[in-house]
Amino acid sequence: MQRTRIKICGLTREEDVQAAVAAGADAVGFVFYPKSPRHVTPQRAAELIALLPPFVTAVGLFVNASAEEVAATVAVAPIGLLQFHGDETAQQCAAAAAAVNRPFMRVFRVKPDSSSAELLEYEQQCRASSKLFNGLLFDTFVDAYGGAGKVFDWSLIPKDLARRAVLSGGLNAQNATGAVVRVRPCSVDVSSGVEAAKGIKDSLLIDGFVRAVREADATIERETYHERSA
Repeated sequence: MQRTRIKICGLTREEDVQAAVAAGADAVGFVFYPKSPRHVTPQRAAELIALLPPFVTAVGLFVNASAEEVAATVAVAPIGLLQFHGDETAQQCAAAAAAVNRPFMRVFRVKPDSSSAELLEYEQQCRASSKLFNGLLFDTFVDAYGGAGKVFDWSLIPKDLARRAVLSGGLNAQNATGAVVRVRPCSVDVSSGVEAAKGIKDSLLIDGFVRAVREADATIERETYHERSA
């Protein structure tokens, strides 16, 4: 069984990067949106990325940035994956990704009136826009960009889509096990759910979150085994 990948986002300090790596995170995220309390400069991100071992991906989060701004950032900070979290069109995301030849994720901010068909259609649009499209990340719609810490209706995500998508929005050590068992996403993304304060992570909360996701993986594996044995 494929284990659930884990991204810890909004890192600003060396000790938080080290805590995420020690806990077993597959990816860490750096926010390049100046209005965010988790914002880092490209120079600061480069310093933090230098701490990463092989096979831990550095992800850059952008909000309504131009292709030129993305290119200037990547020229300084060696980001492996782009995450677009604003109001960019699929074509704008594709153009920015092409400018730096990096794969990209597109965030879909789920509203109360969003439909499963809408989620699938949006993924198709993004996939058609570029071969660099890597997948959707589902977050909760709020009147801001990212880090709201609120949960949306997970039942809106079709099962087939969940297997290739990232689940985010209000996740923490208390609800991560249930979320992963229910949705069975490819990956999960957490920021505020592992923080002592905005932009300041808590190593114990990071550990707890990772353990909760691994507990979900073990539960799914047991359920799968029993289904096959029945």
